[in-house]
Amino acid sequence: MTTARVIVEGRLVLDDRVVAGRLAVEDGLIAAVEPDEASESGPRSPGGPFIAPGFVDIHVHGGGGHDAMGGGAALDGMARHLLGHGVTSFLPTAVSAPLAALVAFASSVREWTPVAGADGAAALGFNLEGPFLSPSRRGAHDSAALRVPADVPRADLEPLLDGLRLITIAPELPGALELIGWFRDRGVASSLGHSDADLDGARAGFAAGATGTTHLFNAMSGIDHHRPGLAVAALDEDRAHVELIADGEHVDPSLWPIITRTKPDGRLVLVSDAIPQAGLGDGRALLGGLECVVVGNRVTLVGTTTLAGSVIALDTAVRNLVAAGFPLWFAVAAASRNPLALIGVTDRGRLAVGQRADVVELDDELQVLRVMREGAWIEGAPG
Repeated sequence: MTTARVIVEGRLVLDDRVVAGRLAVEDGLIAAVEPDEASESGPRSPGGPFIAPGFVDIHVHGGGGHDAMGGGAALDGMARHLLGHGVTSFLPTAVSAPLAALVAFASSVREWTPVAGADGAAALGFNLEGPFLSPSRRGAHDSAALRVPADVPRADLEPLLDGLRLITIAPELPGALELIGWFRDRGVASSLGHSDADLDGARAGFAAGATGTTHLFNAMSGIDHHRPGLAVAALDEDRAHVELIADGEHVDPSLWPIITRTKPDGRLVLVSDAIPQAGLGDGRALLGGLECVVVGNRVTLVGTTTLAGSVIALDTAVRNLVAAGFPLWFAVAAASRNPLALIGVTDRGRLAVGQRADVVELDDELQVLRVMREGAWIEGAPG
């Protein structure tokens, strides 16, 4: 952490607008936010880079050739890869696996977090995408690793709780509603997903305490005028956050405005769902023991058309949302403040006094120029 006073000037991406101005940073925190508002001579002409809060990816399996489930060295590489794309905080995310493997993953994240280098994104805990998923909507998850909530003693889940921020659960599974409540009572957010629930079953999941929706529209019952499912419940439930993989492959951009017109402000959460191969170009890779193939911007299980995560990072998601016509401040909030709200983190994610000084500078094309983490510019971060 730096103790020097640092001034950051440019176009500030605030909660509801973009305005020329500057930040003062002291002791790793934002000490002052000074927008150049109108004066006798009028407002200052915008110039310099865009200054945005650092992005936060709460659903990411890897990147740069590094797997979130690969231990400390892999987490180091993954964190550096993410920071280069403006991601200053993240949740390493596990795919469905035997409980012993998930306990080992949780332990590795806990052990790595306090010794992680300052040249990478900071872990805020971890995310479990499974194993409580519907077999019929498992997507790129190994069916052998899936579990039914009613069949798993709570004592077997206790070793996962420390650091667990978010878990995906299909609400129609036996015991799922009770499990959602059990996690809620222990401070863990549940996200409904990989589910074939009907409308009533999905609504029951939100009523039981779920507050998130895992990659909206993907691997879930959808919008059908005779059989509405989880996607309808998620759009209709004002309290529910909804993840969007904004790569243009998972959800057609023509649907993005429908999401934002339906959901209240603050409920759209951009995620990458990136696989370890992200950033390495075309090729083959393993995800949870299943072989995937990357061609361009599309990842599928080998020999199928089943999508298997993405190869983007959140800087690309922000650019894509802006290119689709959304305001920059709105896209940045979906990549910073909104995901933090889902997991209950309030000390970062906004350009505001007292917030942790995690900042990303973007050029006119919204490419990452520099990244500040906790008040210190990280050398060589973009990449």
